[in-house]
Amino acid sequence: MTVFTASGFIGRLWRRTTTAGLGLALAAVAATTAHAQLRVDISGVGATQYPIAIADFSGAASSTSTPEVIRADLTRSGQFRLINAAGANLTAQTPVDYGTWQSRGADYLAYGTVAQNGGQYTVSYRLVDNVRKSELDSAVFSGGEAEMRRIAHRIADRIYEKITGVRGVFSTRIAYVLQTSNGYELQIADADGQNPQVMLRSKQSIISPTWSPDGSKLAYVSFESGKSVIYVQTLANAQRQPISNYKGNNSAPAWSPDGSHMAIVLSMDGISQIYTINADGSNLRRVMRSPLIDTEPYYTPDGQSLVFTSDRGGSPQIYKTPVAGGDAQRLTFSGSYNISPRVSPDGQQLVYVTRRNGAFRIASLSLGSGSEQLLTDGPDDQSPSYAPNGMQVLYSSIQNGRSVLAVTSIDGRVRQTLSVLNGKVREPAWGPFTN
Repeated sequence: MTVFTASGFIGRLWRRTTTAGLGLALAAVAATTAHAQLRVDISGVGATQYPIAIADFSGAASSTSTPEVIRADLTRSGQFRLINAAGANLTAQTPVDYGTWQSRGADYLAYGTVAQNGGQYTVSYRLVDNVRKSELDSAVFSGGEAEMRRIAHRIADRIYEKITGVRGVFSTRIAYVLQTSNGYELQIADADGQNPQVMLRSKQSIISPTWSPDGSKLAYVSFESGKSVIYVQTLANAQRQPISNYKGNNSAPAWSPDGSHMAIVLSMDGISQIYTINADGSNLRRVMRSPLIDTEPYYTPDGQSLVFTSDRGGSPQIYKTPVAGGDAQRLTFSGSYNISPRVSPDGQQLVYVTRRNGAFRIASLSLGSGSEQLLTDGPDDQSPSYAPNGMQVLYSSIQNGRSVLAVTSIDGRVRQTLSVLNGKVREPAWGPFTN
């Protein structure tokens, strides 16, 4: 048992970075609760579904129902089929009748107990394999009322990993920009869209949020001074500093895997080109020279190369180049418009935005075989971002005239829509594992 304590490429690019207004009102806020919750709709199922029963947890009640959050997490993955566990009346110490649960159709069973002592809760959980008649996992978590939802996400992560062999991402976070009638908000939220918090408010545009590898900071581009400037903000205290404020546009920050450097795009010589810079803003270095626009750099997991978007071949396509400099290798050949590349955590796949028959869709490319798969239908899907386990892709989308965040599995079979109630949501970025 484990015990835990909770304590249009060029057209679109230029429109996005040059049409923000010039007012200067801005407020940085440390973890201010946002008013707009996200609603989650799910469609499709995975190729393999694991039948599991999540029994109600016995004991003390809190405002967060631990089993309900676990059920919702596992359902969203599309890889689990929930078996009715009504009337189970199990505690964390109850001996399990494996045969009874197997006869109900549940290959797996999760159950537990919640105990309360003052303002503190202790959650004891167990996971058993009814087919093999064995216990797979057990753990004890403790925390206050505000931490109960995160505890439930962590339990769901453990269940997911014990059964699938892949680390779960339910306790990770996402970042995105919300545009409302009052301006722009940089928000972070749980991976299920709940508990949104405002990290920055501005009357001017905010774009390109990207997480540091340890999840403690966000880099982003703000237009509050009347031009684009790259900032790095510490989430714990909202302190931030400009790290790139050169002449012209400063855009598209991307962290190196070790967090020591960033790739950025500058137009100080008249055309957008890729540079690297230390995370504190020092030691600016140009990666390569191109007669046309190079933009949207993203590091490969080994930190040795960058994928990026360029129109050097006559249309926007995705290329790869060594960080140290050298020749660029073209990666995309299907279609005449491919932008916004992101490399999977294992370095084997690439996702990007492609335009097909007038619709902007999310595509996946095998870097080994070169085979491509279209993951979404459009008509306007943008800004793909891998989950840290590489099993899902987060993106922004226009669906039935609404601006939403959406998630697709890497095979395109399971999709989630996270719709916000009072604004346009865009520029999503899935945060890293943090524990």
